[in-house]
Amino acid sequence: MDTMQVRASERIDAQRLHAFLKTQFADLPEGKLEITQFSAGHSNLTYCLKVGDFEAVLRRPPLGVVAKKAHDMQREFTILSALHPFLATVPTPYVYVNDEAIIGSDFFLMERKKGIVLDTHFPEGTENKEKLARQLSEQMVDSLVALHAIPYEKTAMKDMVKPQGFMERQVHGWIERYDKAKTSQFAEVEALTTWLKENVPTNAEATIIHYDYKLNNAMFSEDYSEMIGLFDWEMTTVGDPLADLGVAMSYWMHADDPKMLLYALGEPPITVLPGFYSREEFIARYGQKSGRDVSSINYYITFAYFKLAVICQQIYYRYVKGQTQDDRFAQMDKMVAALITQALKAIN
Repeated sequence: MDTMQVRASERIDAQRLHAFLKTQFADLPEGKLEITQFSAGHSNLTYCLKVGDFEAVLRRPPLGVVAKKAHDMQREFTILSALHPFLATVPTPYVYVNDEAIIGSDFFLMERKKGIVLDTHFPEGTENKEKLARQLSEQMVDSLVALHAIPYEKTAMKDMVKPQGFMERQVHGWIERYDKAKTSQFAEVEALTTWLKENVPTNAEATIIHYDYKLNNAMFSEDYSEMIGLFDWEMTTVGDPLADLGVAMSYWMHADDPKMLLYALGEPPITVLPGFYSREEFIARYGQKSGRDVSSINYYITFAYFKLAVICQQIYYRYVKGQTQDDRFAQMDKMVAALITQALKAIN
């Protein structure tokens, strides 16, 4: 996973952080603390910390005012602690810190995993790409099935969640979030939100769901034989497993998807390349492996596009209000419009 020099607006106090690390890690090597930043992601800020041969990952909320209940570092740390014993792909959590004096916010530290994260292309020189693409597709499905098979009642998550009425709360909650972050009017939104409210599924099954499940949140071994890491657990909860599948499909793009979605954040995601499962193949394998009825998946995919539109709208709202100066977010309103359109298409 690539790191870069820390963005000027997102630097953290290396001296205070280094002093804190010395109090937490008795075997911390001598030497200077090196801080770099992971370039991926548009939400929480993620840094790589290195002192000699010691490495750790630091996660903190974004700068500025954040949406209510969003970017909860303590919750994400608790989730990692609950799931790590069940899934080896979950990074080992080290410590949660609720002291803003160190870096200006609360944060947590976790294991630094090393492997291959795929975003828009395979590494140069990769052979048998189509075969690998199919293999990676299978691993993505099977890992999601494995996550949904964890008995949440045997984890600390049982005390953090209310599975009953999950989709009803989700639909109304994300519509409310959209209304609060609105910066302009989209005529299609009213028809979409009305349809979502009137057609909420009644599926009562509840499992642990990642809720941000996508290929560039996963890490694979050098030979691609196994998934060795799964990241960005901030949205994880207990709820309808098909909602998780729907979200995964909203990220799993096809080459014939609208250009705005394919190119809004740069190059198209790697799933557009030959060999990767179609959404239909992904859904079919999930149904086969999990034993679940996936016939209602269109609703969940429609809601997933709307949910993603709301997240983009919240980011754009913060940019418009001057709460973040990250110029990557200046065109996010166009992404919102494209996602609303895609959600309406997914209804059928």
